[in-house]
Amino acid sequence: MVVMTKPEVPAKPASLEDARRRRLGRWKMLAIVAVCAAPLIASYFTYYVIKPQSRNNYGALIDPRQYPIPDLGSSAIDGGPARLEDYKGKWVMLQVDRGECGAPCQQKLLTMRQLRLMQGKEMERVERVWLVTDRAPIQTLLLREYDGTDILRVDAGKLQSWLPVDAGSSVEDHIYLIDPLGNLMMRFPKDPDPGKMKKDISKLLRASAIG
Repeated sequence: MVVMTKPEVPAKPASLEDARRRRLGRWKMLAIVAVCAAPLIASYFTYYVIKPQSRNNYGALIDPRQYPIPDLGSSAIDGGPARLEDYKGKWVMLQVDRGECGAPCQQKLLTMRQLRLMQGKEMERVERVWLVTDRAPIQTLLLREYDGTDILRVDAGKLQSWLPVDAGSSVEDHIYLIDPLGNLMMRFPKDPDPGKMKKDISKLLRASAIG
């Protein structure tokens, strides 16, 4: 009687088996990353790509892909290192002016302070930054009154080539908004209406899962 036996299947080389496990592990890791990142991607896509016709913005929307933060040659007012890029992860209200800061400059500082307070429990998501375009000293009274507004000195030439303005205006006339990814995305008009600005910012904070 002849007993039939199955031919032995040669075992896969260990190196091939290890490679297969590594590939499987990488796919699993990518799947986990995709699931975790989905809410952030969806909120960003919804606001920046899908723009319902019914949306009425007070500030001018700027395509954030066109205006990432450049190297502004910035420093803190004491001369130490400080960069606008360091605020990534937060929404940033931005104003530009000279160090002497006349009445229009002080009004912008006041507006930004009020707008942040108006956000209530969401206010911690918003930072205020003043970019100073010269070497003039900042008044001690201003530093005290607007404590919490971060001040950076920047290269005026580099700044002018970055920030867009309304026709017939200058960068000193506007308050800008930077998103948590570090992109310029909104410009408010000269002598803005704080109530309308508040609505824009509140909508952004509600619509976004980032920052």
